[in-house]
Amino acid sequence: MKKRSLSFEGIVEFVTVADTKGFSEAARRLNCSVSHVSRQVSRLEERLGTALFARSTRSVKLTENGQQYYLQCQELVSGLSQANEMVTGAQFDLQGTLRISMAGSFAEQFVAPALVEFAKLHPELAVELDFSSRHVNFVEDGFDFAIRYGRLQDSGLVARKLANRNLMAVAAPEYLSAKGEPENPQALAKHSCLITNNDTWLFERNGKEMPIKVSGRFRCNNANAMVEACKAGLGVGYMPKSSFQKAVEEGSLVPVLEPYWTKNITSWVVYQNRRFLPLKARLAIDHLLEHFKEWNE
Repeated sequence: MKKRSLSFEGIVEFVTVADTKGFSEAARRLNCSVSHVSRQVSRLEERLGTALFARSTRSVKLTENGQQYYLQCQELVSGLSQANEMVTGAQFDLQGTLRISMAGSFAEQFVAPALVEFAKLHPELAVELDFSSRHVNFVEDGFDFAIRYGRLQDSGLVARKLANRNLMAVAAPEYLSAKGEPENPQALAKHSCLITNNDTWLFERNGKEMPIKVSGRFRCNNANAMVEACKAGLGVGYMPKSSFQKAVEEGSLVPVLEPYWTKNITSWVVYQNRRFLPLKARLAIDHLLEHFKEWNE
């Protein structure tokens, strides 16, 4: 049997099509024509003597052989790209665009300024921050990573701990004068609660979790607006301590239920589950982890 010659031609195109699940998106990412991508993949299939994709007018899916080949080639392409970036990154400034999804007051008050510092260190790099709590598709939406907090669903993403934070329950002095201070989480059933992402609040007592379902007439997914609603006396709020700290120090809000606050709510850096990340993303994540190192000590 004649031994096939070793060739890397078409492998980058093949892996990119598999990553993006389409020839058009692969061409956009590689900054070339769709016909070029299709031609390179077809030539690769001819050399291998097997179909790597099952194509239809609506979808492109890996065949069984294609899936096995992809698992091997993904590591190869990732390693090559990382090696290239390690060499060129040491010689040139970071370029291109870094896109990050985030949400909440912690991201606004603390993460964004840290990323401003990172952008200042790399003047050739464009940085885009998208403030939204929606679940993002890193490939289709073009995000390098996201900042999220709390318990994460098992989504196949890589999650690295950024910072530990505590929750805090508060209310305005005038609200407490009129309605009284709740003595325990169960007493919130008689209070108007300001609801953010969900109406089940998690408290703790002696290491035991206490989920409490609450209700109220004000609901909002913006932390700054929630603080203002609390200060206006609309009810009891329960969010990360960093959101309320300034208002508490000023005396416009009063802590309540302190023995029951949940501690160590984690903020995460999450990104697509792959071995290789672009150099711009890896350096930005390293910058954030170093910036928030003291939060975890």
